[in-house]
Parts: sequence; C-alpha cells; structure tokens
Amino acid sequence: MEAVLSVNGLCKRYRQEKALDGLSLRVPQGAIYGLVGRNGSGKTTLFRLLTGLQKPTGGQFTLYGISNEDKEMIKARRRIGAIVEAPALYGSMNAMDNIRYQYRTLGLPSDRNIGELLALVGLQDAGSKAVKNFSLGMRQRLGIAVALAGEPDFLLLDEPINGLDPQGIIEIRELLLRLNRERRTTILISSHILEELSKLATHYGFIDRGHMLKELTAPELEAACRKSLRLTVSDAGKLATVLDGMQASYCVLPESTAEVYSEVSITGLVTALSAAGCEVLSLQEREESLESYYIRLIGGGGDE
Repeated sequence: MEAVLSVNGLCKRYRQEKALDGLSLRVPQGAIYGLVGRNGSGKTTLFRLLTGLQKPTGGQFTLYGISNEDKEMIKARRRIGAIVEAPALYGSMNAMDNIRYQYRTLGLPSDRNIGELLALVGLQDAGSKAVKNFSLGMRQRLGIAVALAGEPDFLLLDEPINGLDPQGIIEIRELLLRLNRERRTTILISSHILEELSKLATHYGFIDRGHMLKELTAPELEAACRKSLRLTVSDAGKLATVLDGMQASYCVLPESTAEVYSEVSITGLVTALSAAGCEVLSLQEREESLESYYIRLIGGGGDE
C-alpha cells in the first residue's frame, strides 16, 4: 500500500535533550495510524516537524513522496490538516468566522462549504455563539472542522480527545471513523486514552524516548497481545504451587487472583486445584489490552 508519510531516522535536539532520536515510521494511505507513547516520548515534536512549525536536526521525512528538504514540500503540506497540542481558534469569533479565517489563510474563497463542514462535525446549530463560550468537546470538533477547511486528505491530530467527557469522546471517534470511511481520509492520531485508540486504529506505532519500538497493523497487534486465564481462588498459595507444578507462566494478583499466560487444560487445572484443597471461585478468559501491551513493550514503569 502506498505511503502518505514516510519518516526515516528523524532527529530533533533541544540543546542536550533528544526529543526525537532516529525515529522511523510509515503511514499507509487510508490508514488510521495510532501513535502510542508516554509524555515526552516525542509525539508532539513529530507533529511540529511534519507541519513545518520546527525543523529537524537530522534524518528526513516524505509526504506523498516529496522530501522535507524539497521546495515542493510547501505544496505537499497543503494536503494536510492538523491540530497540534490544541485547536488554534479565535475565542471572540463564532464557528463560521473561524472557518472563514482559515479559508483566507489558505488563499481560498472564504464562503465555500462552511455549512457543510459545521454539519459534518455536528456544529450546524452553533449559530453566532462565540467560541470562547464553547464546551471543550465543541472546541475540539470545531478544530477538526478548521483542519478540514482546505479539503485535506491527511489529518494530523495530537491528543484530540484529551480532557473530553465520555460523550465527547464518542462524538470525536464517530467523526474520525466517518471521515476515514466516507472520504478515505488518512489520519495520524496520538492519544493517551489507549482503550479508545484501539477502537479506531488500523495501524500502530509505539514510540519511547524519541525512537520507534514497534510498528504493527491492528491484526498483528491482536495476534501479539497475550491471551490469559484469570482465576480467583480460595487459596493463592496453593494455586501458585499447582501452577509451578504445571510449569505455567503466571502472575499472582491481589485478592487471591492470578493471570495465567500459558495454555493449560482448564479441566486439568480445576481438578488439580480441587485435589490440593483449593476452590475456584471464578474463571475468565481474557485478552491483553493495548495499554498492557505497551507497558510490556517498554519494559514496565513510566506514566503513560
């Protein structure tokens, strides 16, 4: 599949700090690419370099096959829309005027498709209300509308659901899925809410300390996430003894609960526990979450 974005050995240094350290990634056309990394891992720095807000100190990237060192990059960037850190909105203006201003900035007719854009993000009834009086969810949706003003086919969204309530998160998710499915918009999105990201992404990039740890498609990630058997028993000590005897890989959790990662016969395990005088109180098959996979990938620790 053709790549909209290819990043090769990208570096960005701030004095002695390496914000990006040889980062490489590939975003296929039509993908929703989830960029996963804790605070300070380089996600926002990458977005700033891609949009031209800053320049890299090493490496390169290409947009639609055009290198960042090429003068034609200006034209390539006209095909992207972005929210970096927070939507760039004018609080004293209403929603329509914010979009009009963006059209003027892009050198486009200032009255085209404004109603369509507002309807697309669910703000058709915003009227003359000043943006400073918008809820956070409304501001995020308007930010996406402004990013879409030039009809881009590639969206860069830096934490677009951060701070939203559950309803706001659902609205943004449905909007992004609709843009991807109906308009074939390619999306690069970073988010701290990994459970939500797992409902969107077709591809993932896991970064830490400015470099790529692993890139996976959604099916590859599903296959890589460990399956487990969670048991709650009457005696965790006896459970551990039985599992050791079976040479099983497991982790004992609080409240006499354990996560068993090895493939074991459920009937055989329950029988062995019963023989040891240990009662099984509950048993559930589970799949490793995106968050657990990421923590395992970076070796645990750190705040996401």
